[in-house]
Amino acid sequence: MTDVPFPAYEDLPVIEATGDRHAWGVFGADDQLGTINRLTPERMARAAGLVRKGKAFNLSLPLDLPNPPIVDHRKSYRHDVFSNNRNSRDDKLDDFYLQASSQLDALRHMRFRELGFYNGLQEEDTDRGALGINLWADHGIVGRGVLLDVPRHMERRGTPLDPSKDTPLEEDLLAEALQAQGVETEEGDILLLRTGWMGYYLGLTADERERLPHHLGPGGLGTPGLKATREMAGFLWDRGFALVAADNPAVEDTPGSPDVGFLHRRLIPLLGMALGELWDLEALAEDCAADGVYECMVVSVPLNLPRGVGSPANAIALK
Repeated sequence: MTDVPFPAYEDLPVIEATGDRHAWGVFGADDQLGTINRLTPERMARAAGLVRKGKAFNLSLPLDLPNPPIVDHRKSYRHDVFSNNRNSRDDKLDDFYLQASSQLDALRHMRFRELGFYNGLQEEDTDRGALGINLWADHGIVGRGVLLDVPRHMERRGTPLDPSKDTPLEEDLLAEALQAQGVETEEGDILLLRTGWMGYYLGLTADERERLPHHLGPGGLGTPGLKATREMAGFLWDRGFALVAADNPAVEDTPGSPDVGFLHRRLIPLLGMALGELWDLEALAEDCAADGVYECMVVSVPLNLPRGVGSPANAIALK
């Protein structure tokens, strides 16, 4: 792992009321990109060198999955195809929730209490367009992807992971799995976290999917994911990740525990960390297991949507 040229997590300022740390100002007082800043031109160029066999992997689900939606207030869209004349067709979407399928969370998705959004921005700033997903579209999300295949590692060590249960994954386990895969992380990496939940979900029948809880709060859908602690926030920050994308609905475990807290609030508004959810990593994981190469080039193209709170991931990995 290369040295991180930014303050270590333990050296970031502390919010006295909660004990959490923030990275406001680390990338500049006016910054609105957060950890996407770590995707420098040099790192983007190096990522292109990881394409060796010319194989592409679509990391995005069809837009109509999950169905029913995992979060019940994000309803399924309606797709209308129609003709304006006899020679052409057009189409439109109604009730299209941008975070209902494989997606990215913009930095305006989450605030930290009364302190505001990332870098201390307030409601009036976001109302004027601050922290929109379009800013990442302008910058570009291209970099070295590192697949972290937690369930395969746990299976090999004789402690299989149940993808249908709330299982908080701790930082020591992540480091152990990376080492077992022979992967050295680098600043600016895009972490692709496979929990096995997506493969489990895609294997369910329509009736089984219907019977799943359609919310992530207490008593809701149980999924493995990152433990929502300050220690996990520190692990992700100190490893220098530009983006953390997982194959589960929330990156962190769900429903989680109020005693532990909410990792989204520790990562998005406080550290400016880019998160992706519901990415389909199954085919990529099979290929990585087969050839032993767990790094790839990742390209994610969010919608150029001013003031967008989120976007379909539109993500692809190339090896």
